[in-house]
Amino acid sequence: QVQLVESGGGLVQPGGSLRLSCAASRSIFSINAMGWSRQAPGKQRELVAVISRGGSADYAASVKGRFTVSRDNAKDTVDLQMNSLEPEDTAVYYCNAVTYAGHSFWGQGIQVTVSS
Repeated sequence: QVQLVESGGGLVQPGGSLRLSCAASRSIFSINAMGWSRQAPGKQRELVAVISRGGSADYAASVKGRFTVSRDNAKDTVDLQMNSLEPEDTAVYYCNAVTYAGHSFWGQGIQVTVSS
């Protein structure tokens, strides 16, 4: 079991930046993939970014070049740096961890609103 707690969300103007952080309740060193997904009102949850234990990252096409995911195995955290935010990025963002055994854990979610 691992509990994930997100922080750093809020309201930002278009073109602005936010940094989300996800803290795990135990060491993430043995966790395979960690990532961020988001769900906008009336839409399905979509994967935004994922990073492997070794640091290899992949991104949704809609955020590539604007978002950067990073992972600190020593601090048990995963961050999502979001730049050049657009109103379409408004959503609840969820941290996710997948173990090598295939078990998936989710945070409670945090709201990000991009609006002028």
